[in-house]
Amino acid sequence: MGNEKINSTDYKELYAQYNWFANSYVPAVQSSCDEFFLPGFKFILLGISKNINTLMDKEAYFVTKIRIDKLHDMFFRSSEEAVALILDKILGKPNSRFNLNKLTDLEAKIITSFNDFMFNSLSQFLIPSPPVLKRTNFDVVHLTFLIKDVDNGKVAKFIITLPEELLNPDVVTSQSDKFDYGDFSTSVIDVAVKIGTTRFKLIDVKNIEIDDIVVFDDSDIKHMVLKFKDYETDINLNPNLGLVMPVDNDGGNEDMADNTNLWDSIEVEMSAQFDTVKITLGELKNIEKGLVVDLTSIYDNKVTLSVENKPIARGELVIVNDRYGVKIDEVIAPSPKSDESQNTLPEQNDDFANEGEDTFADDGNMPEQPMQQPEGQNPDEDEFDYSDFELEDEDI
Repeated sequence: MGNEKINSTDYKELYAQYNWFANSYVPAVQSSCDEFFLPGFKFILLGISKNINTLMDKEAYFVTKIRIDKLHDMFFRSSEEAVALILDKILGKPNSRFNLNKLTDLEAKIITSFNDFMFNSLSQFLIPSPPVLKRTNFDVVHLTFLIKDVDNGKVAKFIITLPEELLNPDVVTSQSDKFDYGDFSTSVIDVAVKIGTTRFKLIDVKNIEIDDIVVFDDSDIKHMVLKFKDYETDINLNPNLGLVMPVDNDGGNEDMADNTNLWDSIEVEMSAQFDTVKITLGELKNIEKGLVVDLTSIYDNKVTLSVENKPIARGELVIVNDRYGVKIDEVIAPSPKSDESQNTLPEQNDDFANEGEDTFADDGNMPEQPMQQPEGQNPDEDEFDYSDFELEDEDI
């Protein structure tokens, strides 16, 4: 329901008519207030709405209804805070907190007289009622103002409701562009560029090593996908042939799939995406037009490989046959193969090779210290944690 309201023709019309309301009603309302109360209040147009005014909810209002003709009325709604603001200025601040339900006859007459005076100023913007009418329920336009006491800065809401049928606002239309889009062609924005995806067995993910080449099956050397926030579009590219890497076996490794169990055999989707890429608005405009572009600058950026949005490795873009690939130069996930150097005790210096407990303490009473596990290594942990990835049914 909310989206329908926002996208309705009524709202678009109000957007176009806003300047007419602002230029007509705001000066008239301000002038009426200055003349009736003397300067001291400032009226600010907060919003324009048709029929439903969400800014009116959950507040108490003093309402003045003034007859325009036999079928139409104009309404003035002063919030409880607005009435208190006006009366404090005119009559002085009371000893107790203001309560709209306990408004005196004098206080009510002041607010009503002010609204009558303002009506006489605003009626000049109304057109005569049509001679033939078939309806008695008419659309209305709400003008919501903030009334501000310029001395203490306090503000409150003041709403004027007008019958739309008696309004004839000027519609503001743009005859031409106010600026040339080409003026911004060199402005730079940060975008993401997705290269492609491929299906990978978990054992292959576990065994990714530096200098491995991962080829993305659904990639195309003439196309990539640009992403900016929620917006995505295809990029038509001139492939950089300097990235071509000839391989004899398409980068495959037959030994990687040996000795697999059920979990190792499960396939997951691996994606490749450049780190943040900077492009100009001119390049983005050409991309939207479907033109073939030469984004030479992106090839210098690192590529991150991810599974389930979790980074696995990083590397450089290469071209293998007619597909994009990534040559790994950094493995982010821990390697399943333990480094032998972590399991080997450091060699003792010859100066400390003497036998006996007194070698490490002058007094011979230094307690024995437990062997410390190398930082980051826990022998009880699995070499590869499958819980890192949320596997879908189609993967199993």
